[in-house]
Amino acid sequence: MLLEDQRFIHEDLERLEQAIADRVADEPRNIKDRLARDHEVAQFLDRIDEQSKRLLDIYKDADGAREREIQAISTGDQFEEFYKQLDEIKDFHKRYPNEPVENLERAYKRHEGEPIGMDIDNFFTGEESFGQFLDLTKAHEDYLNLPGVKRLTYVQYLEVFDAFTPPQMLIKRPNKLSDKYFQYVGDLASYLEGFIKKIRPLQDSDKLFGSFDEEFEKQWAANEVPGWSDEAAQNGPQGPQTEGSGEGIWCAACEKEFKNENVYKNHLTGKKHIRAAEAKKASGDSGEKPATANGVSAVASRLKERAVAEREHRVRSLAQVLDAERQATRINVERKQGMTERERQMELEALLAESENAGGDRAGDQSDDDGDDRIYNPLKLPLAWDGKPIPYWLYKLHGLGVEYPCEICGNFVYMGRRAFDKHFSEGLHIWGLKCLGITSNTNLFREITRIDDALRLWEKLEHDRKKDKDSRDNVVQMEDAEGNVMPERIYLDLQKQGIL
Repeated sequence: MLLEDQRFIHEDLERLEQAIADRVADEPRNIKDRLARDHEVAQFLDRIDEQSKRLLDIYKDADGAREREIQAISTGDQFEEFYKQLDEIKDFHKRYPNEPVENLERAYKRHEGEPIGMDIDNFFTGEESFGQFLDLTKAHEDYLNLPGVKRLTYVQYLEVFDAFTPPQMLIKRPNKLSDKYFQYVGDLASYLEGFIKKIRPLQDSDKLFGSFDEEFEKQWAANEVPGWSDEAAQNGPQGPQTEGSGEGIWCAACEKEFKNENVYKNHLTGKKHIRAAEAKKASGDSGEKPATANGVSAVASRLKERAVAEREHRVRSLAQVLDAERQATRINVERKQGMTERERQMELEALLAESENAGGDRAGDQSDDDGDDRIYNPLKLPLAWDGKPIPYWLYKLHGLGVEYPCEICGNFVYMGRRAFDKHFSEGLHIWGLKCLGITSNTNLFREITRIDDALRLWEKLEHDRKKDKDSRDNVVQMEDAEGNVMPERIYLDLQKQGIL
């Protein structure tokens, strides 16, 4: 019965869309709830994709079964066709009496008290903290086991794990073709890809990874992949410039980098370079093009180089996408290194308690919300400590219906005289005075709410302060013949009277 399957799929698609809308409307409390919701929505989207493909195949009707069913219903006896399909349904349930009936209404509906989304406790390790940080401890151990690498701490490794060229990575190009290095880079890229899929389930990961591949193909074709340029194309009179730090001229025979071109040219005639070139040629590792017998091995080596370079490019691209998590991981590791074992244990217990109480708090908030909805408050009275409106006589007694606007506080309106008097010593009003340039004697500005009045009072206070300072500075002290000190005005008066 293709028509019934078609109707069922349409209903399934509509209920899936409604389920996604319901879950998106719920605001998650923390990062765990958000990830759980996103993963559940991603599952719904995958089912929508599958069901849409099935529905499209039914509409295409490649074998003509849908058209025959429509013809049978529309042209034949309607009751005969109805009872025929009814008998088929009864026969099916007789053969499979325990077959459950799929109820789409209950399948996608989230009931009260159920946790948000799906269970993601097993998706992340303890170090990842539900996708907030990276857990590269295993990759760090694998890195330290590689031959010829620097002994880096975990914090240092977090800074340079995506750098595959000197001076950060000291492994030479031929040694990168080893199976151990190839597996290390592959495991690192796989972990970063999986981490992105876990923390961003709604992102189109295939499209993102495909863009990385396209970018690598362009760089490889243009011979611009860092550390993997074709030596045959780069070798010339100046030598290859893809080794070392990448800034100077590299001599493959001496395995040495030269900053100056003249120094590089002069060393070509030296005994040390000649001996190194002869030794390299004798070992079959000359810089010349391989002969026809070695052509196959050169092509195979280039293909392996391409595979390693592709994984290195994938790690670099993924590290750029996860730059925020990378920096957060470094800060978190440094913070934990400065903590004692007891502090780490207390932090872990606090996180466990928070995750366990999340469901209980959510249920309690829902019950509180239900209780608030039943409160009858037509006068919009303020709520008391118990969540109920205060009595109306108390509302009138405190004058909570009188508005007191304050222009200094950004035209904020205070309800009641008590709140208005209290706000003069609060941070909002003091901050408003500081914005006007009033930095001292804020107690003198009580009861002043207009900006113009405050500025005029401040100007008057500043004028009086300057006047007092000038008067104090201009006082001249005089001394008579007997050594008595007095102000100049008194001294002149006594002198005019002939007393002095």
